[in-house]
Amino acid sequence: MSFSKEIQKRRTFAIIAHPDAGKTTLTEKLLLFGGAIQTAGAVKSNKIDVATKSDWMEIEKQRGISVATSVMGFTYKDIKINLLDTPGHQDFAEDTYRTLTAVDSVIMVIDCVKGVEIQTEKLMEVCRMRNTPVICFINKLDREGRDPYELLDEVEEKLNIQVRPLSWPIGMGKSFKGVYNLYEKQLNLFTPSQRKLSDDRQTFEDVEDPRLEGLIGVGPAAQLREDVELIEGVYPDFDVQGYLEGKVAPVFFGSAVNNFGVNELLDTFIRIAPAPKSRHTEVREVLPEEEKFSGFVFKIHANMDPNHRNRIAFLRICSGKFQRNRPYTHVKGPKPLRFSNVTQFMAQDRELVDEAFPGDIVGLYDTGNLKIGDTLTEGEDMVFKGIPAFSPEIFKEVINKDAMKTKQLEKGLRQLMEEGVAQYFTYDIGARKVIGTVGQLQFEVIQFRLKNEYNASVEFAPMNLYKACWVHAKDKKVLDEFIRSKNRHIAYDKEGKPVFMAESRAWLQMVQDNYPDIQFHFTSEF
Repeated sequence: MSFSKEIQKRRTFAIIAHPDAGKTTLTEKLLLFGGAIQTAGAVKSNKIDVATKSDWMEIEKQRGISVATSVMGFTYKDIKINLLDTPGHQDFAEDTYRTLTAVDSVIMVIDCVKGVEIQTEKLMEVCRMRNTPVICFINKLDREGRDPYELLDEVEEKLNIQVRPLSWPIGMGKSFKGVYNLYEKQLNLFTPSQRKLSDDRQTFEDVEDPRLEGLIGVGPAAQLREDVELIEGVYPDFDVQGYLEGKVAPVFFGSAVNNFGVNELLDTFIRIAPAPKSRHTEVREVLPEEEKFSGFVFKIHANMDPNHRNRIAFLRICSGKFQRNRPYTHVKGPKPLRFSNVTQFMAQDRELVDEAFPGDIVGLYDTGNLKIGDTLTEGEDMVFKGIPAFSPEIFKEVINKDAMKTKQLEKGLRQLMEEGVAQYFTYDIGARKVIGTVGQLQFEVIQFRLKNEYNASVEFAPMNLYKACWVHAKDKKVLDEFIRSKNRHIAYDKEGKPVFMAESRAWLQMVQDNYPDIQFHFTSEF
């Protein structure tokens, strides 16, 4: 197959949502429809003993939540799909933000009972920064939820995007009959089943078809005809280009736990979702069709296999063909790197690959050379933009509970911070080690993994800090003088960049006023 055809057959996307909207369940069912797995797991069910494929870490199985992005690849109707299931919990939002830099589109899951929730709004803001195309899946139609029109209005208002329903529910909860596919003019009848794939479809050229009453009843048929007439009258025809530009979100309805509405979503997705798109570096725009390889690391995970202390860097390929055992320039590193162990993923299962193309996500077995945000090329000196670290919300000092395990603790902290699990700051004064996160749960994950993966025991002492501000000045002497004068409040991130640790909003404002030549940044990329 030609290089350009390989690119056009790829779709790389993330599934995002507020916790408990059904995101990981939808991921399972997409894999099921794609033939990638044979049996779907259940996220929080004691009745089904198969753990979900994408939540494979021990702490994820115990909690029933996703705490790290999972990467899965499968082929559906000759389209190579790279699916990234992201953590929904706000405490792990930074992993999701980084993941969104590596995809070309997203599917956003919304609970029909709860509507648009706060984490959904935050994730949508990140999508808006890059005009990422969004498909909306309104989930849990088998429950008594809110009015579909009300949900559509809320999506438009809170997420600041136009919507266009491409399917429409017939009833909800106990009266749920199915959905009518407005895009394909098909009726899909609801049959609840968590394990089997239902495909009971009836095609109608027109909803006025008299067969409709016999399938769903007189009342529901009349309501559907009224709804379809209203939708077609209120909403303009679906604009694919508007979707690709991130201006219009097509909306589907369904019940992921019952495998319902997922097939329509997947069929439409492979038809309208973008193939791999261009990416910006600090010097130029990189097109996927370019002959020379380039890519960037957006995620690192240590100890995916507890039996082998391996470290895997997740690389998004942006241009050219990536080939195993070829030397590539590590733009920020001292020497070229060659990778003999290159894998593609089905969650924690993986297979060795010899080559990969733009849009693909590959795992590189790495001994510690690569960091999040690093760029690999075939010689060109450029760095891909858009993978910042955000100022944490909660800060705690690391207290080592076992001095005999200091080396294990140092190694564990270094590797976990390189994964981007949290942010790591060290003070010159007192050599204090501080971890910053966006949520309390991250500290539990760090403590759990340090104990289970590195045999290191820690406690965390709360610190009264408001923000971590990366500081910069045009004149190096001015910056050096500021660091000297505020030495007690200066820490360094894992890259060695100076960070001003502000204790309160008012104090930060006062310091900013007193030092007008110093720039204070809430992200590390400025």
